[in-house]
This record gives sequence, C-alpha cells and structure tokens, in this order.
Amino acid sequence: MSGIKVVARNKRARFDYELGDRFEAGLVLAGTEVKSLRLGKASLNEAYARIKDGEGWLLGCQIQPYPFAYYDNHEPTRPRKLLLHKRELKRLTGKVAEQGYSLIPLAIYFKQGRAKVELALAKGRKKSDKRALIKKRDQEREMARALRR
Repeated sequence: MSGIKVVARNKRARFDYELGDRFEAGLVLAGTEVKSLRLGKASLNEAYARIKDGEGWLLGCQIQPYPFAYYDNHEPTRPRKLLLHKRELKRLTGKVAEQGYSLIPLAIYFKQGRAKVELALAKGRKKSDKRALIKKRDQEREMARALRR
C-alpha cells in the first residue's frame, strides 16, 4: 500500500497468540513522540491494549525520548489513548470480557501522515500449541527444500 510507513512490528505476537479480528486505531501522541516515531524508535514487545471507562489505552509500548529535545520530552512508557469508534469500542469490550481474549498491538505505522496502531483480538497459545506450530513450520520448510532439489 502506498502512503504507509511501518515504524514497529510485534513479531512475537503471531507466535504467542492466535490472532482473530483486526482493527486500526489512531494514537494520541505528544510532539516529541511523533518525532521519535518518525526516527523508528519504538518497541511493541511488551505492549498490550485495555479498555477502561469506555476508552481504549495502549500500555507498555516504548517510544524512546526524542534525542534533539532539550526540555519537555515525553515519558517512554506512558499510557497512550487509542482513537476508536464507539461501535468498535463496544464490540471490543464484549470480546475482551470473554475469557482468554486479549487486545494485542501488531504494528505502529504512519498512514497519510497520521500515527496508527493495528490491534488484534487474540487468544493465548499454550506451550504445546507453540511446539506443534514450530514442528509444522519445519516440516513445510523441509518439503519446500525437497521440491527445489
């Protein structure tokens, strides 16, 4: 897609969770956070989203301080508000209330100059499921190698 610049991806989420519905949400950011994001200084490794009091919040996301700001720099792990439509918030509230569902950020990116985050409704995988996934992936890789020969 044109006009989209990906800043950070949560690669671990695809392995640790079984991903379901995906949503796009805007982010409420400070000026230094936007500048830092444009430099690619973000991490989603321990990030998750919550819905509190009818509002979406992104927690645990690290955006490093902007190196050229002398004062009034942001806190790296502060909670950031998510911009979602009311119907999306209601739907997410219902799904997250079900046992086992989490709201996981998959990527932070700029779309037409605005910071966005891709969220997914996810269900955690058990250790045995992860092992089976690794085994299946290895078998597919071996078959692809055999076909190339």
